[in-house]
Amino acid sequence: MSHHTISVRDLSFAYPDGTHALEGVSFEVGHGEAIAVVGANGAGKSTLLLHLNGLLTPDLGSVDIGGTPVAKGTLPEIRRTVGMVFQDPDDQLFMPTVAEDVGFGPLNLGLPPEAVAARTDDALARVGAAHLKERPPYRLSGGEKRAVAIATALAMEPSILVMDEPSSGLDPHARRRLIGLLASFEHTRIVATHDLDLAAELCERTIVMRAGRIVADRRTGDVFRDDALLAASGLERPLGMRGCPICGRP
Repeated sequence: MSHHTISVRDLSFAYPDGTHALEGVSFEVGHGEAIAVVGANGAGKSTLLLHLNGLLTPDLGSVDIGGTPVAKGTLPEIRRTVGMVFQDPDDQLFMPTVAEDVGFGPLNLGLPPEAVAARTDDALARVGAAHLKERPPYRLSGGEKRAVAIATALAMEPSILVMDEPSSGLDPHARRRLIGLLASFEHTRIVATHDLDLAAELCERTIVMRAGRIVADRRTGDVFRDDALLAASGLERPLGMRGCPICGRP
C-alpha cells in the first residue's frame, strides 16, 4: 500500500481538563491529494494534525498511514513518513544554528555526515533560506523561522507533509514563495489554515471542522461557495471568491 495514504476512523480525543477536542472524526486521504482543514479557533484542527504522526494518542478510534497503524511501536516509521510543521516555529527550532536544526532529523536517522549536509543544503535552498544556514534561530524573523521550520520537515524527505497555519505571520512575498513551494511538493499534503485563499489555490478538497467534528468534506470550490456552511462554521468566503464591493461583479 502507498505510504502516501491516510485513514482516520472514528477518532475521539479529550484533553486532561475535560475539553473534548475531537468527536468521531473519520476521513480518507488518497495518494497525492492536497487537503485543507479549516474551521474557527477551537474547532479541533491542530489536535487532529497532532494525531497524524503520533504526537497525541486518541481516546477512541485509529489513524493509519499507508496501512500502518499509528502506535507506540510504529512511531519511528510514521515520523519518517509524515513531516510535521507546527503552528509556532519556536516549537520546532531548538539547536544552536539553523543548519543543526534542519540536519537534526536526518542525523537521527543514522545518515552519514555528508548525506545530512546534502539534505540540509537542499531543504534550505527549497525554502529560500540557504543564507540563514549559520544563523542562530533566535536571531531570525517570524517569516524566516517559518521557512526554516518547513525545511526541517523537508529534510526528512517525507511522503506526507502536514502543516499547521503555514502562512501565519508571513509577508506577501514569503507567502507567495510558500504557495509555490507547496504547489511543487509532489506527495500528499494536509494544511490546517485560516488562510482560505491559500486553501483555495492549493487544495482541491477541503474538510470543515466545527466543535471537534467534521461538518463538510467536499471539493474546495463547493465548500467556499456555501455561505451558510461558512457562516455556521465561523468562516467567510476567500477574498478571491468574493464579488467586487463596489459593482458586485465577481
